[in-house]
Amino acid sequence: QARLVESGGGLVQPGGSLKLSCEASGFHFAAYNMAWYRQAPGKEREFVAQIGMVGRRKNYADSVRDRFIITRDNAKNTMFLQMDNLKPEDSAMYYCSAPLINSWGQGTQVTVAS
Repeated sequence: QARLVESGGGLVQPGGSLKLSCEASGFHFAAYNMAWYRQAPGKEREFVAQIGMVGRRKNYADSVRDRFIITRDNAKNTMFLQMDNLKPEDSAMYYCSAPLINSWGQGTQVTVAS
């Protein structure tokens, strides 16, 4: 059974950085594209970034491009999201996903506030 566990969220000041991690188990991690999504209170869940199976192909939402970097380590079954120059509008619950198998983590909270 596929399982995804996010970590690394927290409270950070505007302009600060955080690095999220997503540890996968129960499926062949290296065979799947992976993605990050986020959901703020009162808003729909939105796409943040996606990474291909070997980590070369990456896509970003316009709102995070040039500030966030998605990476993965297939040897450790782990995906990452480096978030720099964070803004208050980045505050949300961040979810890790393996879209093709509709697997989601429980989320990790990111709050950007002074």
